[in-house]
Amino acid sequence: MPASTPLPRTLDAWLKQLDGQVLPIAADHHQQVRRALGDSRRSLRDIADLMQDSPALVLSVLREANSKGSALGEAAESLETALTRLGLKRAEELLARLPARALADIPLPLRQIQLISQHAAYQANGLFAARLARLWQEIHWGSLLFLSPVWVLLAAHPHLFDAWEQRVLIKGEPPVRVERDLLGVSLFELCLALAERWRLPAWITQGYRLLIDDRRLLGKALYLARRHDEPLRQQQELDADPALQRWLTQPANSILLANVIAVSAHNAWSGIHTRRWHGLTSLYLQLPPAELQQQIHQNAAHSARQVDTSGLWHPAEALLWPWSARHFQTPKPVAAAPVSDWRQLCTQLLAQPSAFSNVQQLTMCARQAVQAAGLPRLVMLLADRTHSRLQVQQHAGVAASASGLTLDPAQSQVLRRLLQKPAQLRLTPANVAQFSALLPGDLKALLPSEHLLLRSLASNERVVMLLFADQGGQPISDTTVQAFTKTTQCIERALDTFSKRKR
Repeated sequence: MPASTPLPRTLDAWLKQLDGQVLPIAADHHQQVRRALGDSRRSLRDIADLMQDSPALVLSVLREANSKGSALGEAAESLETALTRLGLKRAEELLARLPARALADIPLPLRQIQLISQHAAYQANGLFAARLARLWQEIHWGSLLFLSPVWVLLAAHPHLFDAWEQRVLIKGEPPVRVERDLLGVSLFELCLALAERWRLPAWITQGYRLLIDDRRLLGKALYLARRHDEPLRQQQELDADPALQRWLTQPANSILLANVIAVSAHNAWSGIHTRRWHGLTSLYLQLPPAELQQQIHQNAAHSARQVDTSGLWHPAEALLWPWSARHFQTPKPVAAAPVSDWRQLCTQLLAQPSAFSNVQQLTMCARQAVQAAGLPRLVMLLADRTHSRLQVQQHAGVAASASGLTLDPAQSQVLRRLLQKPAQLRLTPANVAQFSALLPGDLKALLPSEHLLLRSLASNERVVMLLFADQGGQPISDTTVQAFTKTTQCIERALDTFSKRKR
């Protein structure tokens, strides 16, 4: 697997990396569209209907049509307009450049975020398109593409989705802090910048500007929506605030509401954020909350029947669960392994001659020993001879995307220091800000924690591995730190013995 692309930390760097990011297309759909483009009996409407089953293809066509090389100055805001502008020949050439991948080879987080976008489009069509029939194209394509800047982000760095779920949905950390920690910039500002660069539909950029610049207005609307059981007072407050009343009549808000409904439902239908946005949508549509909720649930069920959910989570499934259920649960503390297990594993590491016939066996035993010492979540990286590349050798308790991940030590001052000589670093809330910015974003996404142990492991006085471990983000006691230190000493002894084995 190629080395993971380093995470930028500035808006300009992110734009440079993501602007040209290519999105993979499912191979079966790629072939269907290719055949349709070559079929003279197919109308543009037929081809557009077929294409919209692949959100990545829709975005690629609009980006191509709205590129700077376009002969027309006005941006295309629908797929049919974009196809008309490109022509079938250029559309075929574009499709040929897009990678066709088996479904299993497309990163799961990318497919999941595209499913959320498809769910949002179904919510928008069901809630708003019938009421604003003359604007149905703006509503449909705007709601589908609203999160498209996040698609390219996850195509480049799929592990960021797991980190967001863990920190925001499970641990309840403030999204703004998580975004700054993982990306170095505001996610909404990044999305707005990409939407403007790609010349996406105007309602999309308007929605992001609202989230960035008009949060006070949005807050007032959300607060007023909570008073759904006092319609007279609600109307009186609206009459007294013309700016808010005007905002509540803007059709462009429909695509933002549809996307927030889809994103909040990703965790729970009864969560506080879901109820808050349902309330605002109820106020926007002037519908009783119960009637609106019924429509939203029907739209979700319709979406789940229509889109491909293979291996993905669709919130319509949770409509069958108890109302208080959550898709994501706070993990229960991992029970500590018996001390006898840890001693047995350390004895195996210290055996003379080496008990291992290859590095995989040794590192697997080392991983088990670290877990038995009370650290269930870890990443172990193997260094190459020149210390120019680190590759994940073992991992536990982190996203599956860790498998095969490679890092460039040149991108991280902390990694370079750890590779120079054997050392151990303990991160705590008191010093995490000092070191966090110096760690690779990929690594922080796998181990989002303010309590982390870092250790370089040497063989014959030369660092050969780096080890990162924690207790699922919980504080690490001094006793556990001592057990970790003893375990790593055993691992180093095992590495020395293994290097001197008879071949």
